[in-house]
Amino acid sequence: MDSLYTLFHGVHSQVIPFNKPYMTGRELWYIAQAHANGQLSGDGMFTKKCHAWLETRTGTHKALLTHSCTAALEMAAMLAGIQPGDEVIMPSYTFVSTANAFVLRGGVPVFVDIRPDTLNIDEAKIEDAITSRTKAIVPVHYAGVACEMDTIMEIAQQHKLLVIEDAAQGIMATYKGRSLGAIGHLGAYSFHETKNIISGEGGALLINDDRIAERAEVIWEKGTNRSKFFRGEVDKYTWVDIGSSYLPSDLVAAFLLAQMEEADAITARRLHIWQFYHDQFADLEADGCLRRPIVPAECQHNAHMYYILLSSESIRAQLIARLKSEGIYSVFHYVPLHSSPMGHQVGRISGSLDVTDDISERLLRLPLWIGQDYAPQIVRAVKEALGKL
Repeated sequence: MDSLYTLFHGVHSQVIPFNKPYMTGRELWYIAQAHANGQLSGDGMFTKKCHAWLETRTGTHKALLTHSCTAALEMAAMLAGIQPGDEVIMPSYTFVSTANAFVLRGGVPVFVDIRPDTLNIDEAKIEDAITSRTKAIVPVHYAGVACEMDTIMEIAQQHKLLVIEDAAQGIMATYKGRSLGAIGHLGAYSFHETKNIISGEGGALLINDDRIAERAEVIWEKGTNRSKFFRGEVDKYTWVDIGSSYLPSDLVAAFLLAQMEEADAITARRLHIWQFYHDQFADLEADGCLRRPIVPAECQHNAHMYYILLSSESIRAQLIARLKSEGIYSVFHYVPLHSSPMGHQVGRISGSLDVTDDISERLLRLPLWIGQDYAPQIVRAVKEALGKL
């Protein structure tokens, strides 16, 4: 047994994982209720409760649970009417789903650089990327810190473009008091186990423009008007549009509802850990050893992650190795999409992506999950390691 433990975890008896999914304690009870209700497929009682929670908490016109944030983005691409050759502006520093959802419809991702402070899309560079083929802008709220949405919405209105918020990391975060995901025409959430509010796998599409709400429901229901049938609005349902099976089961929604009911407490506990890191690393930032996250005054973040920016890629690699030798697992984040094989094949670059290239080589994410009381140990290990590098 000892040899197997050493094989998988090294010599340390204490391993601090990068992430550990949090459970409130009611998830299994709600799943049992879903089973007792006799409906395990999608759009059951728990799905409807999750929809109501999202609509109430975010102010969105309509919310639809999906089996992933990727699925929500794919629905958004359909609703945007993306056709082969249509261009969609987005950052390169994001997860592959941001681009894939539109590439699946024949769209062309147009990569724009990020801001050096928030690591969000640089709104000042969006207009230079717009062409006659541009159909949408996809701001990604990195680390649950909002993009400059007022400017982005103004640009979109001027050029008659849709704004689709990739708010995968943005649940319970706001921009000038407005929920992320509920500001653009469409928004997408993730409830993956690495996110703040989880269901294992899962997501949601927020529809903030009532002109497309009915079609969103049809696409969600495999291209049928099934929901209208169950509301008694038609006497039978049939195939009326493109779509797919984007509904998660009611078992997934039952798990998710337990998380939603504790969303405020979950966010507060994450913010406490985040703030501890932030306070403890102030001296290292003052000494020029690293840079801490920057959160603009108009943004209320959700403590989705805590990252540090180091002086070089080499220092980052050495720090990851040193922390791992002490049983602490830290990770870097995205490989920029424009530098990937598929990005070269299907994407287009607008302007310089110098900030993206630089940040991606120096960013390091630290463990942040509810229940971990290792933050002091992690801070101490980072400080000791950087003192030797």
